[in-house]
Amino acid sequence: MNSPIVRVAVASRSFSRHPQLRKALSDRYPNVTFNDAGASLAGDQLIEFLRGHDRAITALEKLDDALFSAVPELRVIGKYGVGLDMIDLEAMRRHGVKLGWTGGVNRRAVSELVVAFAIALLRHVPEGDALVRGGGWQQLKGRQLSGRTVGIIGLGHVGKDLVQLLKPFGCRILANDILQFPNFCRLHGVTQVALDELLRESDIVTLHVPLDGSTRGLLTNARLDLMRRDAVLINAARGGLVDEVALREKLRDGHLAAAAFDVFADEPPSDRELLTLPNMLSTPHIGGSSEEAILAMGLAAIDGLDKAGDPIEVATGRFQPAASA
Repeated sequence: MNSPIVRVAVASRSFSRHPQLRKALSDRYPNVTFNDAGASLAGDQLIEFLRGHDRAITALEKLDDALFSAVPELRVIGKYGVGLDMIDLEAMRRHGVKLGWTGGVNRRAVSELVVAFAIALLRHVPEGDALVRGGGWQQLKGRQLSGRTVGIIGLGHVGKDLVQLLKPFGCRILANDILQFPNFCRLHGVTQVALDELLRESDIVTLHVPLDGSTRGLLTNARLDLMRRDAVLINAARGGLVDEVALREKLRDGHLAAAAFDVFADEPPSDRELLTLPNMLSTPHIGGSSEEAILAMGLAAIDGLDKAGDPIEVATGRFQPAASA
């Protein structure tokens, strides 16, 4: 008896444009529909694209109850990328759709960007670049990353990797997480503290938590007030973790020395005043966009089509795929 034909849809534009990923997926699944039009798929357009497919690879596309109801033939999602905040996991479970996802595959790309942000802001690199481009020439006195106190909010894949990268700089590292990691912290000299203490004591605060109901708006105006006036804030995790209006005011009045954001509540961001502040460094969500990370995330999404499980168990790390899957 012949096996049923498995049809795969790739909603992600960047995956669809990647020749190595296209070949790797097509070698495993001959019947693939790629997003060759390069459309940003959402709502009814996304539903129409996914119809008639058993499995799909998605990235930033929103997957909700309405979509799963409209495409009952869809049984497996391979997630391209590390964030899950665009997927309604409870709705996915109710509809019996399985999730294939591997967390942390882009961790080195993100943690390297954070180090780059920290050094750039401490040494006034963006300000110096603007100065020279404008015809000026003045030495700007900055600070070294070496020996600074770095506060890491979220000690998951990226947070732990960042600890490793900071070792040569001799930083004092504070961390805050809802979970305790005594063995890791003891081995790497990390001190887990309450969030308020971390904010008060850190020269550099960097966010590495997912966006969910417990973290949305985590750094409120009041919490930003706890930070030192010479502190630097970095967000290469998810937009929506920080009150961006309050951040703008802190940067403008000198309550914070500088900030670097790779992610924003709305992308692209519309607050031109925030973006044009001289002590604000912004990038267009490039944290995971190294060649190496893109390939790793894509291959993980392909594997996820075969090694999928209950979405809640996958998201919380409780799902372990069979070795033969």
